[in-house]
Amino acid sequence: MRSDSTLNQLKAALPTGQFPSSYGVYFKNTLVALCHALEDHILQNRDGSEDQQPLVLVTFQRGKWYLQEADRYFDLAQCSRRVAIAAVPDSGFASHQTSQMNNVSLVNLVEGDSFVNEWNLLILAPSYAAMVLCHELSEDEYRADSQPKVDTERKFYGLWTFDRPAIEAAATILIERMRPYDSSLADQLALQQQQIGATEGLAPADLSGVVSRIVTYLQSSQEQLVTVSRQTRDFWELEGQALRLNRNLTANKLQAFLRMARRVDERDQSNPFASLQVAALAETLGQLLDLPTIQLRRLRLAGLLFRIGLAEAPDVVFTQLPSDLDASGMASWRDRTAFGAQLLSAMPELAPVTQIVSHQLEYWNGGGRPEGLKGEDIPIEARILSVVAYFQELTQSRGDRPALSLEESFEKCQTLSGVRFDPALVDSLGALVRLTEAGLMQLPTQPSELPTVWLGDSNLT
Repeated sequence: MRSDSTLNQLKAALPTGQFPSSYGVYFKNTLVALCHALEDHILQNRDGSEDQQPLVLVTFQRGKWYLQEADRYFDLAQCSRRVAIAAVPDSGFASHQTSQMNNVSLVNLVEGDSFVNEWNLLILAPSYAAMVLCHELSEDEYRADSQPKVDTERKFYGLWTFDRPAIEAAATILIERMRPYDSSLADQLALQQQQIGATEGLAPADLSGVVSRIVTYLQSSQEQLVTVSRQTRDFWELEGQALRLNRNLTANKLQAFLRMARRVDERDQSNPFASLQVAALAETLGQLLDLPTIQLRRLRLAGLLFRIGLAEAPDVVFTQLPSDLDASGMASWRDRTAFGAQLLSAMPELAPVTQIVSHQLEYWNGGGRPEGLKGEDIPIEARILSVVAYFQELTQSRGDRPALSLEESFEKCQTLSGVRFDPALVDSLGALVRLTEAGLMQLPTQPSELPTVWLGDSNLT
């Protein structure tokens, strides 16, 4: 970690020269959980008077501004006296409505500044203070065998605390680090910090709710890591079973993955043929678009494996609508593609298929996961899988929602055209639905090549 990092400057500024006990190495998803827990306190106390509102200083790691976070900060800014966000210029924030708010300022970072490698959230209010402060490990600081292969494996030196003196010191450091970019803004932030510090007569805020959320979020974050480990163990167990049947290692790995995917379908009593139907419909849409054979093969396989990240999900994920899930169920549902991609990464031969599965929840407008890709930057196969999986799920019942007709399901997709889905793909899906409704074709229920046909093919992708 560089000497000019905020963490190192804070350590030197602390009277004891020692970090709080929370200092350590954190996975990315844990830091997301911590930040959301602290942000939720602001949102849940939005009715407080203006003089009690906090000053919020934010640094987005690598400057990547996801649209869902930009939307979140639109709400946060309405509950804050000032929000200052450090991010690289191409983060996409400038075009978002949040940037137009009078109390929101953007600091455009330059490459080479260690700020770019930081992820900070500092909240300073008259009655409480809270922060998450962290810096990503450099390539040299990872062990040779532990370089992150997926986003969730990235690690950060970091800490979280409610200790006001430490947070005041960190605020001063962050403001001064922003000064070379915008001295006027730094002066305004420093003045607001002084005004907050001079506020008297306010009782300390009750932070028990924040602590409770932190515990809940951290438990959920840990459950996600445990889930990935458990899925990996299950995979190796299934692979061992396959090895006894066939000595072709590549085919055995794929067979193990397909078995796991089939287990997911078997658990979903309302939609037990989802993988086959999604693979079949995705292939048909790909054929309509005249995709090359190699892309069609990858698309078929991605369709069969698109739900593998739910292998260890709680049963409620298969019986309730996402809006009705508890925190644990929602975490499994929200991060299912990340789990699936991490699991599939154990088989390098499937890298192109893993990419499709990983990006199936990207949104056409850039507001999806995991990387906030936008438009045609999203792989075409992932865009196809996205709209097909959504459409197929609507045709089956889930929780209190009955199965929708083909036309009703397509209309739901249409409402998300240009937002979540590629408009051209929605139009192509509409053509298939109309042909089916007119009795001129039937939607396929299984891909043209069943898994047993290409299990032994080592040239999978």
